[in-house]
Amino acid sequence: MSDDVLLFFSVHMAALPLYERLEQVLLEAFPGTAVEVRKTQISFKNRHLFACASFLPVKRKAQRPDPYLTVTFGLGRPVYRQRIAVTTEAQPNRWTHHVLVGSPEEIDEELLGWLREAYEFAGNKR
Repeated sequence: MSDDVLLFFSVHMAALPLYERLEQVLLEAFPGTAVEVRKTQISFKNRHLFACASFLPVKRKAQRPDPYLTVTFGLGRPVYRQRIAVTTEAQPNRWTHHVLVGSPEEIDEELLGWLREAYEFAGNKR
């Protein structure tokens, strides 16, 4: 774990195991993925950003698990599922999705499928 990641989670240490599981899954599934720690999010990139982890409060506090991590990814189509907190068309034919994760077990095959699609979508951008 890099010092940058530990600093990012310094105020939300209880969410660190959620991130560790997400990072492990993404790096195993997509070798060569670059991880970039920024002030408000940790980005995962191939040629382009395909997913990020943050503390974006996409639901009211009472509706968010404690701890939580917001996993954001972009697709060329909208996906509407109960576990997706927000789906929005950020640009024409580019849909942003936010999923709140409250336990490592929620980083499952369904979420990985969306992240795989986002990885491929980002890799095909011009």
